[in-house]
Amino acid sequence: MDPKAQPRFDHERLQVYDLSLDFVAWLTDLLTDVSESNRPNLRETINQIDRASTSIVLNIAEGNGRRATKQRAKFFDDARGSATEAAACLDVLVAKRATRRQRVDEGKHLLLRIVSMLSKVIERFDR
Repeated sequence: MDPKAQPRFDHERLQVYDLSLDFVAWLTDLLTDVSESNRPNLRETINQIDRASTSIVLNIAEGNGRRATKQRAKFFDDARGSATEAAACLDVLVAKRATRRQRVDEGKHLLLRIVSMLSKVIERFDR
């Protein structure tokens, strides 16, 4: 083993895992901007989307670490649910006028790809 090589877990080899981390990074920038706005009543939505985005990443990792097929499918399904929840939170931020629809488009595209990829993974378990 190359002493300079970084150790990698199995979940770190998944494209959907990398994409979910890309969403967290994108979201961090958005939440910094939104938090600096003077809009009232955003704390709950900001906390909710932060938890949902973290849940996507954690459920993908935990699901990929499970051996039992049903358990794996459940964690991937939970990750998919968190991704759709995060998309709804972006809509709420727009509805509360904390940001504009155009500002959240990139994040929603990332989430749509994540949901699509997770749906395909889950389908394999349903066969």
